[in-house]
Amino acid sequence: MSDYHRYFVPGGMYFFTVVTYGRRPILTTEEGREFLRTSVQKIKQDKPFELFATVLLPDHWHLVLQLPPDDADYSTRIKRIKEEFTHKWLEAGLPEASVTAAQLERGERGIWQPRFWEHTIEDEDELECCVDYIHWNPRKHNLVSRVRDYPWSSFHRFVELGQYDLNWGGAKPITIVGKDDWGEP
Repeated sequence: MSDYHRYFVPGGMYFFTVVTYGRRPILTTEEGREFLRTSVQKIKQDKPFELFATVLLPDHWHLVLQLPPDDADYSTRIKRIKEEFTHKWLEAGLPEASVTAAQLERGERGIWQPRFWEHTIEDEDELECCVDYIHWNPRKHNLVSRVRDYPWSSFHRFVELGQYDLNWGGAKPITIVGKDDWGEP
C-alpha cells in the first residue's frame, strides 16, 4: 500500500484536484453543479474555509482553499464535501459507476475517485501559478477557445476584482509558470 505524506500548515492555502470515479462527466451537469455548490456551503458552515479560486470541469474539480489561522485539517473538508455530494447524488436517484466488491466493503461508491491530489502553496508566486492554472484549465482541455467563455470558473470574479484582463488567456496559448500538469491524474 502507498505511504501518503501530507503537509499540513495551519491557515495555509492549498491547491486541490478532485476527480470523479472513472472520470465520469457529471460535475458540470445541472445536478452536479447544484450538489457541489450546496455541499461546499454546508461544509463551510461546520468547518470554515475560503474558496479562493475554483474551476469545475466535467470530470474533475480544481480549487485553491484557504483555512482559518488555527486550522490545518483540509482532509476532513474535502472528504465531507465528497460525501455530501455523493449523498445528494444518490438520493436524487442518479446513477453511479460500478465498483468492486472490495471497494464496496470499504464503503466506497462510484461517484468520486478515492482520495484527492493536494499541493501546499508556499508563497505568492506559487499562489499566482496555481490560480492561473485553474483558470487556464478549460482551455487546456479544449472546452473553450477563450478562458472568458467558460462559465464554471472563478475567473470572472478575478476579472471583476481587476486581477485579470477579460482577454487573459485569449486565442493564443499562454505559458503557466511552474508545473504544467499539477493535479492532473
